[in-house]
Amino acid sequence: MSIVDRGRGTPVVMIPGIQGRWKWMAPAVDALASRCRVITFSLCDEPGSGFPMSPERGMENYLTQLEEVFERTGLTRAVLVGVSYAGPIATEFAVRHPDRVRALVLVSALPTDWTPDARARFYLRAPLLLSPVFVVDASLRAARELRAALPRLVDRLRFSIVQVGRVIRTFPAPWRMASRIRWMLAFRFSDPSAVRCPVLVITGEPGLDRVVPPEQTRRYVQAIAGAKHMTIPRTGHLGLLTRAETFAVFVCEFADEHIVAARRASA
Repeated sequence: MSIVDRGRGTPVVMIPGIQGRWKWMAPAVDALASRCRVITFSLCDEPGSGFPMSPERGMENYLTQLEEVFERTGLTRAVLVGVSYAGPIATEFAVRHPDRVRALVLVSALPTDWTPDARARFYLRAPLLLSPVFVVDASLRAARELRAALPRLVDRLRFSIVQVGRVIRTFPAPWRMASRIRWMLAFRFSDPSAVRCPVLVITGEPGLDRVVPPEQTRRYVQAIAGAKHMTIPRTGHLGLLTRAETFAVFVCEFADEHIVAARRASA
């Protein structure tokens, strides 16, 4: 299945993060599908994505993929959601195609001018060789966030078992993740201030997101006029998974608010 298309109502197109596979976001996709029409997919450089990809085109592959998603699903306009690594992709698409993006939602998103820190540079040296270290490090970094989001041990165990099973079934290729970072660093993004649609920036709490610190994501609020910021309480980078219902409410209420306002303005 190259495109996942679920639910009814306001169309929301959701771009996965650096892992590249939409199934990593399954709880968020399910929660959104109960409130709106959610469309998602795996990034085009993932095997079996169903989309063409040319390595020499780098980030342009993802922008072309988004255009094709709109065409295949018959969308004229949609709310665009960029998760983590996909934040700059969604922002660039919104700048290039203002007629297609009804609203933009950036979730724990990397800023467009992000540069890797010492930790990221370490893993980029040998992605495959260091992947076991990366897995252990990521688990340790997520531990505090999970305790905050899911105070009961039974809930943490249930979430961890399901998520680990999902990861095992769709384990990301370290070399593809490294290539995605190199593509991003080589790409010249448009100035985010050129975005003209309503923008919602969603983060976890400071100190709990140890992947993309909220202060980095909030730079979109400073750059884009009228951008709104909301925090999913007691979460960090995994808020759209650990508190998927809250995430879905944030996205759908924001989308509906601006759709109603646009209709009133055109009436």
